[in-house]
Amino acid sequence: MEAVLLCTFLGLTFLGVPVAYALGLSVSVILYQYLNIPQVMITQVMYSGIDSFSFMAVPFFMLAGAFMSAGGVTKRLVNFAQSLVGSFTGGLAQVVAVSGMFFAAISGSSAATTAAIGSTMVDEMEKKGYRRELATGIVAAGGTVGIVIPPSITLVVFGVIAGTSIGDLFVGGLVPGLLMGFTMCIVSYFIAKKEGIPAEGSFSVMNVLRSFKESFWALMTPVIIIGGIYGGIFTPTEAAAVAAVYGIFVGFFIYKELTLKQFPKIIFQAVMGTTMIMFIVGAAKVFGWMLTNLEIPHHIGEYIVSLTSSPIVFLLLMNVLLLFIGTLINASAAIVILTPIFLPVAIKLGIDPLFFGVLMVVNLAIGCITPPVGLDLFVASAITKVPLEKVMKASTPYLIALLASLLLMTFCPAIITTLPNLLR
Repeated sequence: MEAVLLCTFLGLTFLGVPVAYALGLSVSVILYQYLNIPQVMITQVMYSGIDSFSFMAVPFFMLAGAFMSAGGVTKRLVNFAQSLVGSFTGGLAQVVAVSGMFFAAISGSSAATTAAIGSTMVDEMEKKGYRRELATGIVAAGGTVGIVIPPSITLVVFGVIAGTSIGDLFVGGLVPGLLMGFTMCIVSYFIAKKEGIPAEGSFSVMNVLRSFKESFWALMTPVIIIGGIYGGIFTPTEAAAVAAVYGIFVGFFIYKELTLKQFPKIIFQAVMGTTMIMFIVGAAKVFGWMLTNLEIPHHIGEYIVSLTSSPIVFLLLMNVLLLFIGTLINASAAIVILTPIFLPVAIKLGIDPLFFGVLMVVNLAIGCITPPVGLDLFVASAITKVPLEKVMKASTPYLIALLASLLLMTFCPAIITTLPNLLR
C-alpha cells in the first residue's frame, strides 16, 4: 500500500495534476482499493486539518499584503531600498534583494514577493543595462525570502502542526532572512562587475532619510506584529487581523492611494489566495493522516536513526530532501506532510524544534528557485515572458549563494535560535 500511495501521488504530480488533487486522489485510491473505508473520510480529515484558530492568521496576512500592495506600499519600499543600496555597484540588483526583504515583511509569501518586485523592477533594470533574463533571474531569487522573514504563512503552518510558538518562529526567521538577502546583495555586486554595469549616483543620507520618512508607515508593519506578540498585546492570529486593519489605515488615510472601489477586488484576491493555501493544507493533512495510519513515519524514523545518530548528518540529509521537495509541492503542503515524519526524529536527536522548523522553511524557500520546477522561477518567467530555462541559468549564482547560507545555518544553529532566546 505504501508503494501504491507514493507512486500514485508522484505519477499524478508529474502528469501535471495540481498538488492538492494529487494528494487527495492518491489517498482515495488506497481507501477504495485496500481499506474499504468510505470516501467521506477524506473531507472529514481535510476539515479537521484546517479547523484551527491559528489558521485564521492566513487570510488576515493575505489581506494585509493585498491592502498594502494596492495602497502604494511597494513603490515606497522600493524607493527606500534604492536610497540605501542603489548607488553601489549592482545597485538595482541589490535593490531587488533589499526590497524583497521589506515586502516579505508584509506579504508572507514568496510568490507574492516575486510578483510585486518583478512587476516594479525588471523593466527599470533593463533600462539600466541589465539583460532581461538576468533581471528576471534576480527577481526570482529575491522572492525566496518571502516565506522566511516574518510574518510568514509557512511558519504559521509549521507552528500549528508542530505545536511550536508562532511568535518564536517569526523572530527565528528574521536573521536567516536577512542573511539570505545579504548574500544575494554580494552576488549582485560581483555579477554587475562581470557584466560591466557601472554604479550610478552617490549615496546621500538626506535621500535615505527622506525615503525612510515616506516608507515609515509601511516599515512599521513587522514592528507592530512582532512587538505586539512579544509585548503580550495580542496573539499571532490577532496580530494578523491588526496587520490587515493597519494595511487599510495606511493605504486609505496615510498614502491615500487605496480607494473603496478597490476593496472588492482586493478581498476577492485574498479569498482566492487563502482558499488555495487552505485547500492544499487540508489535502496535505489527509495525505499525512494516511501516512500515519500506514506507519510510514515510524518506519522512516527508525530507518534514519539506524543510518546515523549524528544531528548534523541528519540535518544535511534533510536539506537535500527538502530542497528537492520544495521544487515539487507548495511549501505549506510540504510542512504538513513532512513535519509529523521528521520532527520526532529531530527531537530524538536533540535538535531544537524551533531551529528545525525555521531550517525547514529556509530549505523550502530555496526550493522555490531550485530547478526544474521552482515556483518563483515560473512566477518571474510569467511576469517577464522570459523562457524558463534562461531564468534558471540567470538565477544559478543566487541559488549557490543561498545554499551556502543554508549550510552556515545548518552548522551554526545560533543564527536562528539566539534572537528568540534573548526575547523570551
